[in-house]
Amino acid sequence: MLAKRIIPCLDIKNGRTVKGVNFVNLIDAGDPVELAKEYAIAGADELVFLDISATLEARATTLEMVLHVAEQVNIPFTVGGGISSIEDVDALLKHGADKISINSSAVKNPDLINQLSKKFGSQCIVVAIDAKEIENEWFVHLAGGTIPTDIKLFDWATEVEERGAGEILFTSMNHDGTKNGFANKALAKLSRLVNIPIIASGGAGTKQHFVDTFIEGKADAALAASVFHFGEIPISDLKQELKNNNIEVRI
Repeated sequence: MLAKRIIPCLDIKNGRTVKGVNFVNLIDAGDPVELAKEYAIAGADELVFLDISATLEARATTLEMVLHVAEQVNIPFTVGGGISSIEDVDALLKHGADKISINSSAVKNPDLINQLSKKFGSQCIVVAIDAKEIENEWFVHLAGGTIPTDIKLFDWATEVEERGAGEILFTSMNHDGTKNGFANKALAKLSRLVNIPIIASGGAGTKQHFVDTFIEGKADAALAASVFHFGEIPISDLKQELKNNNIEVRI
């Protein structure tokens, strides 16, 4: 059995890690390279960096940050935000990123998934999906969850796998920021539908929530931000709790 993965997520703006609520009232949270080193030492399995500032200047800053992270950490890391072309991906991978994450650009141009997986290999293509449950049906949302679509989550997940995605990062908008637990029913359904790994995102608040998403939600990995950034759940403690529940993790 493959070990379950714990993945801290860092939002990056102009080369700095920021914390906030729905990208509002952003507070500087420090140097992403230093935070990346700390998480790697603490036992994180992977890292995700999301560039939330999409200007050309920010892209150059992000490439510099990626290069420095690659020099300092020995765990895989994914970079997302504003990626819409082969050239974007090529630059990030050449600067040391292990995987890239695409979201809105994939919905707007689904063939981008095919192009990227064909050129770079599906193992480094993560498709992020932000979805909201509305009257018992899950719908995909774009632009950080601000633009609703009529695309259904489970249809889109099946399609991105067929097009060559190597992994799906599913964020439940209903659960995000609530700290009430992950969307385990939807995650379990996704796990049954597709054969690629599913990363659970949105709702982490306690160690038990991680236990539940691996057992009930059948997730392959769990991503969180604030509970790690604010020191509410030390990664070493979390992994011990998972191990105590017979969940395979790297310690």
